[in-house]
Amino acid sequence: MSTGAIISLAVLAILIAAGMMFYFLSNASRERQKRVFAVIAGQAHKMPETEADGRDRRRADMAKKLQQKGSHKKKNGIRDMLNKAGFYDTSVSKFWFFSVMSGVIFTSLITLMGQGSMIIGLVAVIGFFGFPRLVLNIMISNRQKKFLNDFSDALESMVRLLKAGMPVAEAIAMMSREYTGPVGEEMSKIYEQQKIGIPLPEACLKAAERMPLTEMQMFATGISIQQQTGSSLSEVLMNLAKVIRARFRLKRKIQSLSSEAKASGMIIGALPIIVCAGLYAVNPEYMWPLFHTVKGKMYLAGAGGWMCCGILVMRQMINFRI
Repeated sequence: MSTGAIISLAVLAILIAAGMMFYFLSNASRERQKRVFAVIAGQAHKMPETEADGRDRRRADMAKKLQQKGSHKKKNGIRDMLNKAGFYDTSVSKFWFFSVMSGVIFTSLITLMGQGSMIIGLVAVIGFFGFPRLVLNIMISNRQKKFLNDFSDALESMVRLLKAGMPVAEAIAMMSREYTGPVGEEMSKIYEQQKIGIPLPEACLKAAERMPLTEMQMFATGISIQQQTGSSLSEVLMNLAKVIRARFRLKRKIQSLSSEAKASGMIIGALPIIVCAGLYAVNPEYMWPLFHTVKGKMYLAGAGGWMCCGILVMRQMINFRI
């Protein structure tokens, strides 16, 4: 068997393993989304129809709207990711331009390193499709964390404004001026959409699309139900703020309890690389077959692929969802 065929089989095995891990992770994400919709629809703890038939129907309508929004966002993946990252005015064509530039840079660097054509092709695909989306996902995650840090305080400020007699739309406008970062941006977007004629519940549902968090979906559902029933919005938002703070404390507690497992995973993942680098520094001839023979490259590629799979499995085991 030729060297190229062996390397191709090793790369194929790594891609299959990565695809299986991606499939399992996406299934977990879909199950979590279904649970959120079930809670919003009132299916998790259903009450007798004689007591809360109308309320359950309204909550089911809100869940259907959120599901329709979720199916719509799949048709505009890049546009949806840009909105989640806060780049409302950035066009999709500009994103593809940066993707092309990333692919060119990755290809140029790997070509200067003197790698083969197959490696160059794989790196070009990673630079064009993978790296820009990875950067965008990291920005989305950081933006959501910043949003959660300020959202409970913003809700309590909104409750105080509502108790003082300020209308809901003006309270949202005040929040957009008082808070910076993702909270101010989203509230400003809601207020601007409401000014041009979009109903407030619909604007909040659109904000829940841009910020796909359970807390934001609960906020949008509370606004929608209040607009339909005229219930006390200040009480709903105060309870929501308490729930967000409790969830935040629970997340911090989980992070502290899982820190030992995370440290163990980092040590286990870094240990082979450290040992290999140490052996290569002490005795390069001993490590020479691993980097310059066909079997050595095959073993190295297989070990790297399985190490990545192990790290993903350990990450999934300690990544608790609340």
